[in-house]
Amino acid sequence: MKLIKEEKLQSYLLGQFPVPHEITTDKALRQYTLALKQQFLKKSAPLSQVKYDDKIHIVNNALGLHTYVSRVQGNKLKSKNELRIGSLFKKAPEALLKMIVVHELAHLKEKDHNKAFYKLCEHMLPDYHQLELMTRIYLTEFENNGDIYL
Repeated sequence: MKLIKEEKLQSYLLGQFPVPHEITTDKALRQYTLALKQQFLKKSAPLSQVKYDDKIHIVNNALGLHTYVSRVQGNKLKSKNELRIGSLFKKAPEALLKMIVVHELAHLKEKDHNKAFYKLCEHMLPDYHQLELMTRIYLTEFENNGDIYL
């Protein structure tokens, strides 16, 4: 609260995260996500789509979405997993993008936010909880003053 009142939150965040990542296209996001999936979740269901989504309203709704769609095609049941990240994170610190991607990937194995889910997040990203807090701080600054990377 003190940093917000003194208008020093942006300086604090830039001290922690001096530059944004360069994963700005859907193709780059897909490659980034699939590399993490390959490293930690080799046997999980494949992802049919990974992209940034302008329709996700970050502050009031979600940071990213994992959707699972099942369709019957003939006598087979086909399922598709899609991962969408809020477009605000096109220009964000890489560590915060990674936290969101890890969170959404964890939903491939654990649908609910339970103990096993958070244990999996920490397995993929040991400082997951700290980065989740930093994401909330980042979003507070974004909501109050806009993008920190001008």
